[in-house]
Amino acid sequence: MVRYTDESSAAVWVESASRATVAVTVGDRRWEAMTFRVHGHHYALVEVDGLTLGAAHEYQVHVDDVAVWPLADSDLPAPVIVTRAPGAMPRIAWGSCRTSVDHDAHGTRKHGVDAMRAYALAMARDPSLRPDLLLLLGDQVYADVTTKPMQDFIRSKRDIREPPGKELQDFEEYAHLYRLAWADEANRWFLSTVPSAMIFDDHDVRDDWNASLSWKRKMEATSWWHGRIVAGLSSYWVYQHLGNLSPSERAADEIWQLVAAHDGPEELDLSAVLDDFAERVDSQPTTYRFSFRRDFDDTRLVVIDSRAARDLTPDARALVDATEWEWVDRQLQGDVRHLLVATSLPFLLPTGLHHIEAWDEAISQGAWGRVWARIGEFLRQVVDLEHWAAWQRSFQSLADILTEIADGGRGDAPATIAVLAGDVHYSYVAEVERSRGSRIIQAVCSPVRNPLPIAMRWFSVVMSYGVAAPFGAAAAKSAKVPEPPFRWRTIRGPWFDNNISVLEDTDAGLQLTWHSGVVDGAGPREPVLTEVARTVIVPDTADVSHRA
Repeated sequence: MVRYTDESSAAVWVESASRATVAVTVGDRRWEAMTFRVHGHHYALVEVDGLTLGAAHEYQVHVDDVAVWPLADSDLPAPVIVTRAPGAMPRIAWGSCRTSVDHDAHGTRKHGVDAMRAYALAMARDPSLRPDLLLLLGDQVYADVTTKPMQDFIRSKRDIREPPGKELQDFEEYAHLYRLAWADEANRWFLSTVPSAMIFDDHDVRDDWNASLSWKRKMEATSWWHGRIVAGLSSYWVYQHLGNLSPSERAADEIWQLVAAHDGPEELDLSAVLDDFAERVDSQPTTYRFSFRRDFDDTRLVVIDSRAARDLTPDARALVDATEWEWVDRQLQGDVRHLLVATSLPFLLPTGLHHIEAWDEAISQGAWGRVWARIGEFLRQVVDLEHWAAWQRSFQSLADILTEIADGGRGDAPATIAVLAGDVHYSYVAEVERSRGSRIIQAVCSPVRNPLPIAMRWFSVVMSYGVAAPFGAAAAKSAKVPEPPFRWRTIRGPWFDNNISVLEDTDAGLQLTWHSGVVDGAGPREPVLTEVARTVIVPDTADVSHRA
């Protein structure tokens, strides 16, 4: 997998079957790294540097001097490392929520076409579709809702009738789940030729992960949760987070420093180190930051961890704890053309659902007494009422910061402030009602491959756009929830297709398209990419009525 890439360097991530020296070659140049070990699995991250700016570099991967990538019999194009050209307008493919099932007729019938794979196949035919970055906003894997192949693997190693049953238990099972998610040839090629960045959401660990302190205490009372959270966070560092880091950020990372400093003949074993790290991060989230930032000339991307960094203390509830929020606050500035804020959870829900979630948080905190507090907590977990709206302290803080930026209070106001999110299993675009300054939008792309059943789609529409609007507003007011600092409305959507979205800076403005895969005469393994929706956010500070 090609991970962090800039104008002259790239990180190539590899998992091998055994201890090895992994080499990446570009022409006659060669870069090497020895694998490190985690619970019997072997990984390397090869740091490739000194590349030509703005160029495509064909490369090969060798394991102990044996060429292993690209596959000798592959019909897909040669994988390349593409370095950024200064001044080039960025293109980012993004989305969330992707299940790991086969791409045959049965898998397609139950889960639809994998939009990421459809995009990969289309890009193989048409290189002009290539994005500068693939941004995955949560639920890259489902540790709690497993497929039959994953369950077969679990049965091969333990009694699936014992807790946690069909859910994941340890690092070994996570490693297999990631293999199921990324080993399909088309997706594997896509991830080996397009740089990627990732952030987790709840299903990477478990549904409603860190929804509240009572949820966490309930999990900690089980016999299996400790093993799950340790495996979930340690595998996340290996499979997702490590590749998010720039060379300087890797050099400062406490765990990577152990890898970089190791020069002995034996393979470095990080098993105990990562387990201790995961335990610490779970109990003391302020000690490590998973949020990260990327700059593409005059476009800034800030990716916020809205799961592991939560403060669950009832009187200080926050979606992002104070330490990490200070970092987020520093990154959110003007003086850019586009400011992109990515978070797994939507910041701006449809207004009816927003009010209901804010009301539920208030009553769960005791606004209507103890009985209603228990009812509110029950609803929070059963109906997933835990987005930004259900963390009013954090919602109001981010709303104030974005408004300040849009008004030019943190440098020149950007043309666009776009919040990117997933999670809800439908896609839409909402916009804050403003008469001047930056346009502030919420764009959602979900799912990449995990469609809602038809009945749940109607339920989501009713909850988000129907009776929820008047009921939610009245309920929130009765619980003395503060009014949002601005109003917003949905300007496109919702739609429920499996989608991957592409965000592109253009001369006209910020263009967003949503794409899905369609099965035609070639069969389910050769889907055709089709455009589902398109919108262009045109900079316009004169008249808000022009902005739909």
